[in-house]
Amino acid sequence: MPIELWAARLERPLTERETGLMLDMLPPERRERILRLKQPEKRREPLCAYLILRLALREQYHWRELPEIRLSPRGKPCFPEHPEVHFNLSHTSGAVLVGLSDQPLGVDIEKIRPVSRRAARRLAGVTDGEVFFQSWVRREARVKRGGAGIGTMLRQETPLESGEFYYPLDTFPGYAAGVATRSRDVPGAVRRYSLDEVL
Repeated sequence: MPIELWAARLERPLTERETGLMLDMLPPERRERILRLKQPEKRREPLCAYLILRLALREQYHWRELPEIRLSPRGKPCFPEHPEVHFNLSHTSGAVLVGLSDQPLGVDIEKIRPVSRRAARRLAGVTDGEVFFQSWVRREARVKRGGAGIGTMLRQETPLESGEFYYPLDTFPGYAAGVATRSRDVPGAVRRYSLDEVL
């Protein structure tokens, strides 16, 4: 199966009713995790990421509900009852990205925002904010694919290993996004939605 990708732009806050419906569709562990977020406005992006995941699974596999999600020994979310289906989620202010494949993958999306030259130079060896976020999503997608741990992102970026592939993605203006994989299959086009199209 080639890598399939879905993205949603979140242009408005969720209503209480929408939030409740999305919480109800989640497996219990994921629901509890989101409810632990102290600020309700911080729930929009992760809730919408799971909504897009559910839509993607329905489209690809005709699953009507999200199956149980657990963490692998390396801390990567997985479907224990469906080890052949690999997924990854990412969310940032105002947008979410979901990837599905039959092989491990990592996705990341970041809103491009001001970053100090000092931080950009220290973390990515660059001085331009947009280039910084392109480097950041490349590193985060690679880390998420392998489950290596977020601490590895604070080191300088290393070259791609043999058999490792990274593809920048075209999602929305003002965002940097990408997918990391060991598959030679080039990902298909990202399916783009607005919040109102998926609710």
